[in-house]
Amino acid sequence: MKPTVLAAIACVSLFSAVSHAADPPKPNIVLVLADDMGHGHVSCLNPRSKVSTPNTDRLAREGITLTDAHSGSAVCSPTRYGLLTGRYAWRTRLVRGVLGPYDPPLIEKDRLTLPELLRRRGYHTACVGKWHLGWDWPREGKGDPDFTQPIAGGPTTRGFDAYFGTDVPNYPPYCFLENDCTIGDPTSRKTEQNLDGRPGPMLPGWKFDEILPQLAERAAAYISERSKAKQPFFLYFPLTSPHEPIAPSKPFRGKSGLNGLADFLLETDAVVGRVLEAIDAVGAAGNTLVIFTADNGSSMYTGGEELRRKGHEPSAEFRGFKASIYEGGHRVPFFARWPGKIAPGSSSQETICLTDMVATAAAIVGTTLPDDAGEDSYNVLPVLLGQERKGPVREATVHQSASGQLAIRQGSWKLILPPAVQNAGAGRRNEPATAELYNLSEDVAETKNVYSEQPEVVGRLTELLEQYRRTGRSRP
Repeated sequence: MKPTVLAAIACVSLFSAVSHAADPPKPNIVLVLADDMGHGHVSCLNPRSKVSTPNTDRLAREGITLTDAHSGSAVCSPTRYGLLTGRYAWRTRLVRGVLGPYDPPLIEKDRLTLPELLRRRGYHTACVGKWHLGWDWPREGKGDPDFTQPIAGGPTTRGFDAYFGTDVPNYPPYCFLENDCTIGDPTSRKTEQNLDGRPGPMLPGWKFDEILPQLAERAAAYISERSKAKQPFFLYFPLTSPHEPIAPSKPFRGKSGLNGLADFLLETDAVVGRVLEAIDAVGAAGNTLVIFTADNGSSMYTGGEELRRKGHEPSAEFRGFKASIYEGGHRVPFFARWPGKIAPGSSSQETICLTDMVATAAAIVGTTLPDDAGEDSYNVLPVLLGQERKGPVREATVHQSASGQLAIRQGSWKLILPPAVQNAGAGRRNEPATAELYNLSEDVAETKNVYSEQPEVVGRLTELLEQYRRTGRSRP
């Protein structure tokens, strides 16, 4: 071989090595999802709050606050489906409500998920907490499953390397699950239907107030363990709080001086602090993107009315309750911290949806989504990084209530279609039976219906929503 060729090869090899060494390491990603936490339940977002959330507030100080973030639905299962797939859940069989106990998986076997996308780019992936997306329970007929058998169709078949959680804290079986098995055999039984949940199999000695502390310890342990490996990690940490069962652990009972729900909100914030402490302890803060948000923007649930009587307004500026199509049902807190990338103390009024996490993760790791994945997911990384943009990231956003009622938001306009148009059924409390149009820039509490005054806006948004339904996607 000629010397000139050898020299060229050497130069190419050296260039490749230098280029590879210059590539920034992929960040760890920790996504904390509170369960039923309204926009105004975070004290830095609500001057009238009587519940202090210093750890969540810390994320706001050290990162960005998105004030116009929305869950994909006003209830649990559909929002979780959208977050993990980048696709609206009303495109699935679950057009209204949530999955029930022992329902089969909602995420299709061949669908690309957020954890699978990251795993293909070299990440270790784990889910710790509430799943509520179905399993293939080993069950014959309508009887209890055989808990001595592995449970198929769960998180470890949908992109996660590891799972630990309770599936749904107020559904049977009342026990922890790890990967595809229950931890212990739930041979006891919960016999009453109450705020703690439905009747069903329960592990002997099961205590609801021990769920959240166990999840926090598992999440912290995972961060500590994976920080020792030369591999980025993704931790999806869907909390069981402050959703029912409202079961604050002993150190938090009575701490708020208000009621059990306020105590549980304090403990929820403390769990956020536990995660941040775990990241700090291993020196991983500089290369870890931490996101805190919620699966729906509840503004009225057990304990909420009592808090209001005591002067605390969980969602003071937003109308509606947690299952509603109004802003109080799906507008959620959203904070992101990534030192050196996201400006501390920054904020944005950009409209985003939790379905956007898939496309955003793809951008973070330098890949693109295939056409048959993340159909309703937009890349909001430029928003998080404070980069200049010519226009809004999303063309429009579709909202969904518990009953399946849909609304479409574009800019400041929000059009709510009547249930008859959507075959969603009418009569749910606080949900409109007729079409409504609001200009949220002037009326975020949705008190003045201007539907009859803006026929051009109504026509445009109606046509756009129909296009999204007909084509099966909203992302170009």
